Amino acid sequence: PSPKSCQPHGASKETLQCEIEELKQKDLALDQEIAQLLSEGYSLEELEQHISLLHEYNDIKDAGQMLLGKLAVIRGVTTKQLYPEYDLELSD
Repeated sequence: PSPKSCQPHGASKETLQCEIEELKQKDLALDQEIAQLLSEGYSLEELEQHISLLHEYNDIKDAGQMLLGKLAVIRGVTTKQLYPEYDLELSD
């Protein structure tokens, strides 16, 4: 996301107009990105499925990280020290 170019978050007419314009620009950029993906052969259903699978993966990964954290506390070590024991890469 691009940095906000609108100044103070007051409710002035100028600020609201600026925020509306930024949202229109973001909407246009997203429409262009979707059109590009569609032209590359992706379907909306495929993209939605991919996003759904990424959410599921992240939920499972978060649960695993939580369990590793609790195990690390019980053992009195850092989570990082448990990675080799479970054949995990630090990037996992």
